[in-house]
Amino acid sequence: MKRVVITGIGAFTSIGTGCQDFWKALLSGQSGISPVESFDTSKYAVHVGGEIKAFSPASYIKTLEAQKIGRTSQLGIAAAKLALEDAQVDMAALDLTRAAISMGTTSGEPNQIEQFDDYFVADNLQAAGDEMLTLYPCHHIAAYMAAELQFMGRNTMIPAACAAGTYAISHAFDMLRLGQADLALAGGADSFSRITYSGFAQLKAIAPERCQPFDKNRKGMIPAEGAGVLVLEPLERALARNARIYAEIAGCGLSCDAFHMTGGHPEEAGSVKAMENALFESGVQREEISYISAHGTGTPTNDMHETRAVKKVFGNRSGQVPISSIKSMLGHTMGAASAIETAVCALAAYTDRIPPTINLDESDPECDLDYVPNEAREHKVFAAMNNAYAFGGVNASLIVKKFKDAC
Repeated sequence: MKRVVITGIGAFTSIGTGCQDFWKALLSGQSGISPVESFDTSKYAVHVGGEIKAFSPASYIKTLEAQKIGRTSQLGIAAAKLALEDAQVDMAALDLTRAAISMGTTSGEPNQIEQFDDYFVADNLQAAGDEMLTLYPCHHIAAYMAAELQFMGRNTMIPAACAAGTYAISHAFDMLRLGQADLALAGGADSFSRITYSGFAQLKAIAPERCQPFDKNRKGMIPAEGAGVLVLEPLERALARNARIYAEIAGCGLSCDAFHMTGGHPEEAGSVKAMENALFESGVQREEISYISAHGTGTPTNDMHETRAVKKVFGNRSGQVPISSIKSMLGHTMGAASAIETAVCALAAYTDRIPPTINLDESDPECDLDYVPNEAREHKVFAAMNNAYAFGGVNASLIVKKFKDAC
């Protein structure tokens, strides 16, 4: 099977837009958490989120009418165009019939349902129009990306909650190594949502001020929005066009412990299985993993279970592997999270630098690994593992490794 490499990165986040600005902000420990502006939170007990404050869809969307598609689709298109630009893809030379898209999401276009609900409550459904509900189904995200870019290859949307980005990248990886496409855009996107915010607020899972993964005094996650899209290509194509190669995708591991709708298996069975599957498929040895991008939500349960899972997989070596959670800076971007975090793993392998876990002030005795607290670190990264865990017991681990000629 063909080897698959990452040649472009497009990111839209609360701390930065585009690969370079995003990476610079991460390494500096910048926080994108701020008071919510997109809706009134006065009736909530919490009021902060990871919103993208300045976003002009018309700057990126030229073929479609930007105002007629949902915000998640807008973010996906924008990130895709940034990724293609970063990869320096010659669109005129690309066989668009073999250009694929594989995207993930948690909520799709929830703003459409929210608008409909507002009209319903106001007893003004006639104002909703016929188009509103047709914009809601999540498959439109990948479809609009294809329409804007004129990509006519395989087109897939995977709504696998907070592991969706990794699932989408894994699917694109399979397509490319099996020769079913020449190039793929893969990643995830989700927009800020009252539905999502209300759900986590009702679960009392949102931190009041900041996200503190692995800290003794952590109080929860912080909802956010964003999009992360990677350009994936077979190695021979990337080399033929002299492309910059950030990293090579080595393998993916997926699992579902099917234990509880919102909680993982108490013995970490699913998350352990995903990591073991990724190691087996990739052929990468445990001692070669030199960085782990944690799911790291900042909730008491997740961080403790993730720590235990890493210990079960890496044994005595677990304390020697640097681990960090960028959700401490971005918040939780839902279906985009693991796609953005895969980009982080690729950049870590490319630059030999690891972003920090900010807001880690006091160590939790039950979370006693090396979480790269508060400051970025220079560290040789041969292979990086990205972990993602979602509601419903959906788990994913993906391993990227340094391309031998990357430096």
